[in-house]
Formats: sequence, C-alpha cells, structure tokens
Amino acid sequence: MKASVSQQELAHGLSMVSRAVSPRSTLPVLANILIATDEGRLRLSATNLELGISCWIPARVDEEGAVTIPSRTISDLVNALPNDRVEMTLNERTQTINVRCGTNSTDIKGIDAQEYPPMPIPDLSEGVALNVSDFKEMIQQVAFAASTDEARPVLQGVLTQIEGNLISMAATDGFRISVRKNSLSNPTNQPLSIIIPARAMNELARIATNGDETITMNVPAGRGQVIFHLKDAELVSQLIEGNFPPFEAIIPRSSKTHTIISTGGFHKACRQAEIIARDGNNIVRLHIQPQPGGPGVVEISAQSEETGTSEVQLDATIDGEGLLIAFNVRYLREVLDVVKTPNIALETNANNTPAIFKPIGEEGFIHVIMPMHLG
Repeated sequence: MKASVSQQELAHGLSMVSRAVSPRSTLPVLANILIATDEGRLRLSATNLELGISCWIPARVDEEGAVTIPSRTISDLVNALPNDRVEMTLNERTQTINVRCGTNSTDIKGIDAQEYPPMPIPDLSEGVALNVSDFKEMIQQVAFAASTDEARPVLQGVLTQIEGNLISMAATDGFRISVRKNSLSNPTNQPLSIIIPARAMNELARIATNGDETITMNVPAGRGQVIFHLKDAELVSQLIEGNFPPFEAIIPRSSKTHTIISTGGFHKACRQAEIIARDGNNIVRLHIQPQPGGPGVVEISAQSEETGTSEVQLDATIDGEGLLIAFNVRYLREVLDVVKTPNIALETNANNTPAIFKPIGEEGFIHVIMPMHLG
C-alpha cells in the first residue's frame, strides 16, 4: 500500500471510527484500526464485534493494500502532525507502515489485515431511506432515556419500528419513557421491529453530520444486525434480542391537570434546582397552582440538609386541579435538553402516577416520567 491523504481528513476519519475500538479484548487485532485502499479512496474501519464503524476519505492511491494499526498510536500520531499531506507506505513483509508528513517520519508495526473481522456489506436495494436531520433528532429525543444497567440488556436499546410510512422509536429505563414518531418520505412494504443498542444510535447521530444527506437502514435477514449506510460512512451494530416492555400500557390516556409552561424558563429553573438537589436525593418538587381569573404559577423547589434550599416561580397556563408532585431533577433537565419548542405541556393526574411531557407545536414526541415519593 502506498497512499497520500490530507492530515485533517485522516485525523477526522480516525476520530470517527476509533469510538468502535475495543478497549479490552483478548484479540490484539481488535485494538487496531483497519486502513485499506478502496477504489481510489482510503477506508478506515474499527469494530469491537458488537459495533463497527467505517469511513471513506479522499486519497491519492499509488499502490493498493491494507493493514491494521494500533488505534491509539496512529490517532495520537496523526493529531500531532502538521496540517499537510500525509504519505503512508506499507512494508508488506514486516507489516510495518511508514507515516511521513513534512520532516516527520514514523514507522508503526501493524497486524495483517487478513486477521481483521470482515465488515458486512449492506444490500442498499433492500434498505429503508431516512432523512439524516429528522433521524438524528429522533435519536436525540429518545436514546437518552435508555438504561445503562447491563443486567437488563433489552432496556439498553431503542425499540425501532417501521410500518408503512411511519417510523417510531421508544426507550425506557423503568423510570421514564421517551417515544418519538415520524413519517417516512418513502413508505416501506416490510414491517420492521428491532431493538438497537442506544450506544450505537448515539454513535450514528455523532457521525451523521450532513443534515441534507440520506441514511439507508438495512437489516440483513437472519444476521441479528443492522447496517446504516451514509455517503462516506457506515455503522453496523448487533441487535438486542428479547421482548421490549409494553410501554404503551403505562402512558396515561387522560389527565386532570394540563399545564403549559415556558421551556426555557422551566429548563433554567431545573438547572438551578439541580445545584441544590444533587447534594441530597435529586428530588425537585413542582407545586402546580391554578390562579382564579389569571395565569397560574408553578413553583419549582429543592432542598438539601447540607446545601440549602432553592425556589423559583414561573407563570403558567393551568387547566385543572392544583397539585404538588416530585421528580428526579436530572430526568426533568434531560428531557428539557432535547425539547426544541418554546413551550411544553405537562399533563398530570396525581402525585403518584406518571406525568406526560409534550412539546407544544411538535407532534409525535411524548416523554413520560414516574414521580418520586413525597416523603
């Protein structure tokens, strides 16, 4: 292999794929990144056998070839090089690659590319076309609610369902549920229901930077994998096997109190309350108070024996009964982090039943949070 690439393009590509490198593996080759020539471009690939990321970068290819190089070594080296052309030459006999940039010359020992696990090739004709910006927003509004508890792998995933021209995504950790639905520009004939690891979804949102682009999602039959194909990148992930909990049954069908509140004001108040609440039990209280003949008030308060107390009052449009209800303040802040509309609706029934959060003016997104005990 002999190729020349831009230092910036190479650094960007390495940072993209290195997130899939296995930090702890009994296979030394999984700590490496595959560098290979591919039809006049350079392909970089990394995998931990559960998640794989590939990207293609422009290059001048003089000789074809492939090698795997320790991820940390090549990434740190390229980041330290000047912004210039990087010449890479592989000695196939010793599997050593020479990296030259300006007056810098470094030899790195690699492992034969034949030992690297093969990356699956998607059948794009069988895929579902998704708009990048819409799909990224769906991921951002859902994946954060997935569990991090390895004892319950199903809850570490995002349930992704496609039927006709509708796509829906849902995630829950047992204390909150995030659901987002959207329409597809190209309807699909084959219904689909899969559980994709939330980590893979977050990585996909990170590497899909061009909002006008199209992602093609391909689920090869019988492989237990999903492949996302972009113009210059691909992500492959193992699917999670199991039954996703029937979350629809938990979502309240009606509410006794409907509160509309400023998203920005609510977010700021929750961040302020979290400063106090985090030193205690993370509890924040919402006192919803309708006012006769005028706008109501929502009082957001937190207290901690070690730190002190915090209290913010916000004007709100309240329809229904007054209520004092408590939540984990981090759960409130995290949903408000992903709401794009100026106002949000809070629908409640009692201080011990789930509450629903809905952005005003954005159909298809609902977030449910279980309240905390008002001790």
